[in-house]
Amino acid sequence: MITYKPIGIFETEFNKKSGAPRQGKLLENARGVIVLNEEFKDALDYLSSFEYIWVLFHFDKADSWDNKVNPPDSEHVFGVFATRSPRRPNPLGLSLVKLERIIENKLYINHADAFDGTPVIDIKPYLPSIDTAVSRKNTNAENFLGHHDNIYMNSLQIEEFIEGKKKNK
Repeated sequence: MITYKPIGIFETEFNKKSGAPRQGKLLENARGVIVLNEEFKDALDYLSSFEYIWVLFHFDKADSWDNKVNPPDSEHVFGVFATRSPRRPNPLGLSLVKLERIIENKLYINHADAFDGTPVIDIKPYLPSIDTAVSRKNTNAENFLGHHDNIYMNSLQIEEFIEGKKKNK
């Protein structure tokens, strides 16, 4: 049995499922605070040196999971592991947030995308030298999956994906 003890919680203005952004980076002013348990205050030493941090959290509002999901703004159904749906076998979320300042045990952040009271499991610094991947493929599946980046999957790849789905039915 694997168990984790939350190290703190998110404090955000998001308190309804429909009120949280799908990705915090999509909103310029999605501010929040991560309040760490007092026992972890010393673990914050030097974290303020980093502009961005990874936050691992528990999707505590997700009540079940599905192998297949239909992302918002997409006409297609995908395997849950090809999406960022909170309805996962292990409901863990991972967000990249901008660290604006630290005061005592409070991390003031931007690009928050968690509900108020969401348990925080871990925090790690974002290191561009190892956390940034250069894609070798020009598939741009993000747009096809319902993400709104200025990226496009070429039409042949979309056709192949749809045909593959039809064959598997």
